[in-house]
Formats: sequence, structure tokens, C-alpha cells
Amino acid sequence: MTDQYAVIGNPIAHSKSPLIHAEFARQTGQDMAYTAILAPLDGFAATVKAFQSDGGKGLNVTVPFKQEAWKLATRLTGRARMAEAVNTYKFEADGAILGDNTDGAGLVRDICDNLGVALAGKRVLLMGAGGAARGVLSPLLEREPARLFIANRTAAKAGELALQFGHEGVLVGGGYGDIAGMAFDLVINATSSSLSDELPPLPPGVFASGALAYDMMYGKGLTPFLRFAQEQGAARLADGLGMLVEQAAEAFALWRGVYPETAPVIEMFRAAA
Repeated sequence: MTDQYAVIGNPIAHSKSPLIHAEFARQTGQDMAYTAILAPLDGFAATVKAFQSDGGKGLNVTVPFKQEAWKLATRLTGRARMAEAVNTYKFEADGAILGDNTDGAGLVRDICDNLGVALAGKRVLLMGAGGAARGVLSPLLEREPARLFIANRTAAKAGELALQFGHEGVLVGGGYGDIAGMAFDLVINATSSSLSDELPPLPPGVFASGALAYDMMYGKGLTPFLRFAQEQGAARLADGLGMLVEQAAEAFALWRGVYPETAPVIEMFRAAA
């Protein structure tokens, strides 16, 4: 019997996850099907439980449910526990819901391996303090940047994250006004602003010479953040497609016990864009 998986979110129509996992399954010879589920904003838990009851084996979780997914999980991996956000569920044979977070591993793999950017000693700006940002903080800090600044519209929320994760590296949190006059080697947009075609209130001059601007969202053309980065002289621009494929590979390996090749899948989507 074909094993059932899905991605759950709101909105969800834009998701490339079904195509990615179909390619992984074809590549590795796995008997599985993968669909997309639009969950009501007030019906995440009920939608998850229904999918599990129908025999589903696992889910990917996207905006805006990652922190709610963390609360619903009955078991957590270490990285999900630290992030307090979950983007992957594996439904265990005993009925448990194992929550994992593959976002950070996917982001770091894309930046370091695919884009060839080393993080050690770099000045990093992470925009946002929600579930997406929480999920990538530890993996970023493990690469020992010189400094990581979390900027958020609500400065106190960024400050709380900095306190929670501060033991892992040189970490500061604050508002966007606090980074005026600072320059960074890597600027990551972990907000959902690109979904609504908006730009976070970044001050000018934040991109250092040779800087990489990385938007964790993906889509056709440049996002408002990447357009701003280009206008501000960022040397390199990257959207979140590589991260999407890499985090999906981590989830796929958790579910199926085999790690797929990501480069051909990334190339396939780039060619179709």
C-alpha cells in the first residue's frame, strides 16, 4: 500500500513540496504519495489528527503553523525542542507524533554547500523572530559567525530570542532601527513579508562589500527584499528554493531512511523558473 505524506499550511497553493518529494521518491524508488493540505487557521490540530487517523505517515508543516506544530507534537528531536518550532512530523507506530525541525539544516546546507559561502567569522543579520527564525538559529550559530543580530519589528521579541540562544554564540537582538550604521556579510529574511509582497523596514547600508542577501521565501522573480538588496549593492542574491529542497531532503531521510540527491532537483526547478 502506498504510504501517504503531505505538506500542511495556509496558504499552500504555491508550495513546491509535492513536486520535490515526488522527485525524491522517483529517484530513490520509494512507494509513497505526497499532497498539499490547506488547513483552516483555527483548525491545524484537527487537520493533522484527521490525516494521521487516515493512515498518513508524515507531514511537512509550513507557515503559519510551525510553533503550533511544536506544541502538538508528543515527541521532539533535540533541534525541534531547541527551536520551539516544528516543520516535520513523523507519525510513529505507537500513535506518537514525532516533531522535527529541518529548516536550519536545510538553510546552512544551501548557503555553505550549494552557494559556497562559509559562515565562520561572518557578520550575519537575521530578520524576524518567529518560527522560521527560531528554526535556523542554532544551525547558524554552530558555524561560528563573528556576530549574529536578530532584527524584528517587535524588538523585545528579538531580545528574548537572543537571550534564549545567547549561550551558543555572539548573539544580539533588537529593532530595525538598532542596525542603522551596521553592515553585514549575510542578511537573511526569515519573515513572511515576501508572501504579502512587502519589505521589512531595513535601513540603507546594511549590506557589506561582497554581501549575500538570502530570502527564505521563494517565487518567480525577485522578492521585495531581494530587489532592495540589489539596489543597495548586495553582491549576491538567493531565494529559498535551495533551502526548501535541502530541508525536504532532511525530512525525506527521516521518513524513508534514505537521503536523496538534492542538486538535480534544485537544477530542475531553476530550469523551469
